[in-house]
Amino acid sequence: MATSHLHLFLFFLFTAPSTVCQENNDYAPPQLPPSEQEAVYRVLNSVNPSIPWRTTFPDDLCASPSDGVVCDYPDASSSTSLHVTELHLGYVSDYTQNPPCSSNSTLDPLLFTSFKHLRKLFFYKCFTGAPASLPETIPEEFGSVLEELVFIENPSLSGDVGVLIGNFTKLRRLVLTGNGFHGSIPNRISGLVSLQEITLSRNSLTGGFPATSRLKNLKVLDFSHNSLTGNAPDSIGDLIELLKLDLSYNVFSGEIPPGVGKLKKLEFLDLSYNRFGNYGVPLFLAEMPSLKEVYLSGNLLGGRIPEIWRNLEGISGIGFSRMGLHGNIPASMGSSLKSLWYLALDNNNLEGSIPIEFGLLDSAREINLENNNLTGQAPFSDGFRDRVGKKLKLSGNPYLLLVKESVPPLAGEVLSSSAVRALASVCFPAVFMVLYILMKQ
Repeated sequence: MATSHLHLFLFFLFTAPSTVCQENNDYAPPQLPPSEQEAVYRVLNSVNPSIPWRTTFPDDLCASPSDGVVCDYPDASSSTSLHVTELHLGYVSDYTQNPPCSSNSTLDPLLFTSFKHLRKLFFYKCFTGAPASLPETIPEEFGSVLEELVFIENPSLSGDVGVLIGNFTKLRRLVLTGNGFHGSIPNRISGLVSLQEITLSRNSLTGGFPATSRLKNLKVLDFSHNSLTGNAPDSIGDLIELLKLDLSYNVFSGEIPPGVGKLKKLEFLDLSYNRFGNYGVPLFLAEMPSLKEVYLSGNLLGGRIPEIWRNLEGISGIGFSRMGLHGNIPASMGSSLKSLWYLALDNNNLEGSIPIEFGLLDSAREINLENNNLTGQAPFSDGFRDRVGKKLKLSGNPYLLLVKESVPPLAGEVLSSSAVRALASVCFPAVFMVLYILMKQ
């Protein structure tokens, strides 16, 4: 019995290592599936056909990828194949392309059918020449794990924005800015409950404000520079995590929704150049202590500038131009807003004097009070005017005085020797002249 156990032990001792070595010799690293590799070649060729992508990158594109192509295992439990998880096409900054796009770039539909593990899709300054367009439809299964969808500064890329916004339940960033997208923002955007940023600025979007109240994680909402119409909903106040709200340069009308006042974390508010109506500067601003910048210019809100500034000491930027404001400028704007660097109250009907407290705005870099009915003497010292320079704008107030600081009087002070000599050169000849006349008489 002992002999048989010994033989068995010796068998495993000498055969097991050879088996392990054989398995190691047969091991092959995971590779990108051929169909996915082909799709990468097609997409790269569509953005720049002048580069021989297949010969420049002939091997597995995950083992030696082109710039802008990122691969990874689809999940921790898989080790059999790699997949493309990120595509960054066009510029990575204003100076570096990654990979470069040509002036006749197009968008290959394979982009939306062949990368089921794609987490990030990024196009920056890629479509700037010949017209390009989105496909008419995008499969529903595209983007099931997508986290970031970014198209920035692609003015020649057009298409219905609704086509591009799918059922992206894991999407955190939706940034479509400076493109040629049109159409209305679909209400299904409210189903993208993981979103932290929606930036759809500088397109040609129309229609009303979409449903957004379910987006409880949203921190940035930017619909600026489009042609959106109708009322902004009071449900904006449900987005309690919001840090930035920018609806500027649209055609929104009616009242600025009071729900905005519920956004206690909001730091940046820009509603300028819409058609919000004659309801005055919203008093709920006083209930938003985190505000750093507020811009309402170009909306004919009317009324007076309210006394709310003691609650908003952290404000650094205020834009209240062309709002139909009248009455006096509150002194509390100068005494409370010690961090203020930008103030625009121009092209209103403000009257009275500029509060003397404005001369103490040590952080100010631009103050525009042009084209009002301000009177009296401006309270800005020579040093203040030297620091702010041409960005201190006071023209268009015909009864406003801007007086240079006077030279201190010399009374009670000892004259300098040069001053004495100058005085003597004037006085002594006059004395001699008077004596000569008296002697002649």
